[in-house]
Amino acid sequence: MIGMLILINVVVFLIDGLFDSQQHRITNALAVSVGTLTRPWLWWQFLTYGFAHAPAPNYWHVLGNMLVLFFLGRDIEARYGSKEFLRLYLAMIVVAGLVWAITERLQGIQNASAVGASGAVTGIVILYALNFPRRILLLFFVLPLPAWVVGLFVVLTDAWGALGAMQRGGTQALQIAFYAHLGGTAFAFLYFYYGWSLTRLTSGWPSLTRLRRRPRLRVHTPDPPKGEDSELSQEVDRILEKIHREGEASLSRKERRTLENASRQYQKKRENHDEP
Repeated sequence: MIGMLILINVVVFLIDGLFDSQQHRITNALAVSVGTLTRPWLWWQFLTYGFAHAPAPNYWHVLGNMLVLFFLGRDIEARYGSKEFLRLYLAMIVVAGLVWAITERLQGIQNASAVGASGAVTGIVILYALNFPRRILLLFFVLPLPAWVVGLFVVLTDAWGALGAMQRGGTQALQIAFYAHLGGTAFAFLYFYYGWSLTRLTSGWPSLTRLRRRPRLRVHTPDPPKGEDSELSQEVDRILEKIHREGEASLSRKERRTLENASRQYQKKRENHDEP
């Protein structure tokens, strides 16, 4: 999923720079503005702005976001699963855009616009710091620090920038959407603290993939268990397949209890087998 997201961002950047390098109509069409709040027919821009970046020759905007996404996002995707990660990433883009637009409007700014995945990428940094606080990261690719220190530095930097922007009458002059960063940060923290699962939340939504017939998982064993053991084994196989598809965070409480019970039964059988 990380590779797909990076590819989309890079392709949009290159197409805009190669085929519309003067007017940048592609980037302008995808960008979100303060006025988008009151134009429901343009609400899709709260998602598309996260896949557009400052046009060339400003390469650092897209390069910086994609590097952070590549180096930190992979562990977050492995932690939550590809499907959950995609939902999480898109949700942070939307929330960051909404927070930015609302705060700009409250300050009386009407003509500002924003592009970039920074809000979602900042959320990825915070999730990394919360999930792996003691891992060592290179701040600015130079200074080795624990992940929790890097996360704290990012939050304080964005908070200080937002406070300074507010005192100056908005972020438009600074060209940095600190409020979007803080929006992504807030969503990431709440997501981690409350243990949300966006996959479970959207499991009832209509999807084209539900119309396709999926092959059943077949497990071949030389001596298949019988009775209750057989039913438990089949349920465990189903749960393990779900973890592979959607990540550990997608499991319900009942499914977690099933795995715990299966683990205890396996341990008892192993202990009985080891007895002389």
